[in-house]
Amino acid sequence: MKLIFRAISKYKWEVALAVFIKLIATMCDLLLPYILEHMVDHVVPRGVLTEVILWGISMFLAAFLCRTFNVFANRRAVFNAHRVSYDVRQALFEKTINLSGKQFDSFGLPSLISRMTSDSYNVQSATQQLQSLCVRAPIMLIGGLVMTLSMDRHLALILVVMLPFLLAIVLFVSSRGIPLFTGVQKRLDRVVRIMREDITGIRVVKALSKEDYEIRRFEDANQDMTRGDIRASTVMAIPSPLMQLSLNAGLALVIILGARRVDAGLTRPGVILAFLTYFNMITMGVMGINRIFMTMSKASASANRIDEVLKTPPVQPRLEEAEAKKPEGEGFIRFENVTFRYNAAEEGSEGFAGEKQASALTDISFSLSRGESLGIIGPTGCGKTTIINLLMRFYDVEDGGVFVDGRDVRSYEKDELRRKFGVALQNDMVFQDTLRENIDFGRKLSAEDIENAASDAQAGEYIRGLENGLDYEASIKGANLSGGQKQRLLVARALAGRPEILVLDDSSSALDYKTDAAMRRAIEQHHSDSTLIMIAQRVSSIMGMTKVMVMDGGRIIGLGTHAELLKTCPAYKKIYDVQMGAEV
Repeated sequence: MKLIFRAISKYKWEVALAVFIKLIATMCDLLLPYILEHMVDHVVPRGVLTEVILWGISMFLAAFLCRTFNVFANRRAVFNAHRVSYDVRQALFEKTINLSGKQFDSFGLPSLISRMTSDSYNVQSATQQLQSLCVRAPIMLIGGLVMTLSMDRHLALILVVMLPFLLAIVLFVSSRGIPLFTGVQKRLDRVVRIMREDITGIRVVKALSKEDYEIRRFEDANQDMTRGDIRASTVMAIPSPLMQLSLNAGLALVIILGARRVDAGLTRPGVILAFLTYFNMITMGVMGINRIFMTMSKASASANRIDEVLKTPPVQPRLEEAEAKKPEGEGFIRFENVTFRYNAAEEGSEGFAGEKQASALTDISFSLSRGESLGIIGPTGCGKTTIINLLMRFYDVEDGGVFVDGRDVRSYEKDELRRKFGVALQNDMVFQDTLRENIDFGRKLSAEDIENAASDAQAGEYIRGLENGLDYEASIKGANLSGGQKQRLLVARALAGRPEILVLDDSSSALDYKTDAAMRRAIEQHHSDSTLIMIAQRVSSIMGMTKVMVMDGGRIIGLGTHAELLKTCPAYKKIYDVQMGAEV
């Protein structure tokens, strides 16, 4: 709940205004039975029409002010709650997008999505109730008790005796509700994960005719979440019938004893009428408090989950020059004895770069001079993408050092380091926007730079053939583009900023050999000042690089030129022979 109060503090005066207006509205509501009692017991018996009219007008004004102030206070509460939830979502998104790879893995993408959606909605509902129901319900309860005690203490004692019992039930049950609702949110994480996997991989599901299997898998997760939600809601619903039964029994006692006291001349009929109305208000107050605890139990569980992300330590703090390692050799890019292992993520999480297993690098060392090119090849899971993750500091090394331009990458400010790179990563994202904006990506590049980058990436011809050209609207994840069109668009994005370091991670796998070769020639001709690192599965894509690195099991098993590796690295020669048709 500390998260909610921190978020509300930004709008404390607006919230105070909503609470104050709600307080006035509730007080007007409490006046209505008192005015009714006074009219029935004192004004009407005197038979003075003017007094009856005046008191009737006062009752009308109290009712009008009550309703008007309630409407205004509720509108303000809704407005404030939306602003608070906006701030919470914004802070959560900013924190999420700046999490390190290790931190991202520890939470898992489905969990982060449910915190952004379901949990933030629970916080919004709680914020709204804090300004409305949390004011009205206690005032109704306390105010009703005060008014009934002032009218007839004997009848009021019925309520005084019952209330501690009712409140004890609410508090006890609510204390059990928070862990139950936390469990529900964790089950929701699993539902979101399965749904996301199936929607993302819908073509694979259909191609293998596994719709029924995935429906059953989702049904199992959905039933588990539903059972947990029913269990939590059932526990939280226990107080409601108990309180309703107790209050109705108390109301029956009030009517019976009240009738006897009227017959005995110990109280007046108007008091009984007012007493019944106040009893109803007190009932609403107690039921409102029950609702408050239900909402706050959910909100507390959700707020704790959101706060868990927001309080994550600052992502990979920058090391001072004195703390950072110094490279032992020369090179614009240099890896020195680097060892790294992904920490095992929680169940259901995904790696930052889409790798689900705990990949590793062992004693990796190499260097590149400015303007040189490096091709990396090897089987799936051998650590190729991990090298890029460490170079761009998505993760930090366990042992050894990674250096760019003579500095430990940990000594750079994040933006300072990332500005050096142009990247087309494996499984990269095409956003729902124009092709121009997908290439520019908010960098405010010139039209000439965007067009030249598209041309070098061999995307210019197909873009010109589209309606509106660069202003053609791409669908979500580029669903209205072919695989090859998407890859060329992503390479154009990487080239457009004319980076110092160009990283292409398996970014030509969907291209035919002719287009791939043309793109490599354009990059060599127009981006020769960029240091190029290309991860590929095709020997033809990397054989012209200054250096070629062959990896297997997280280790370098070959490093040199294409010609050198054909002589010294049997694994590379085998790949070459198979791909180039020298072997059957």
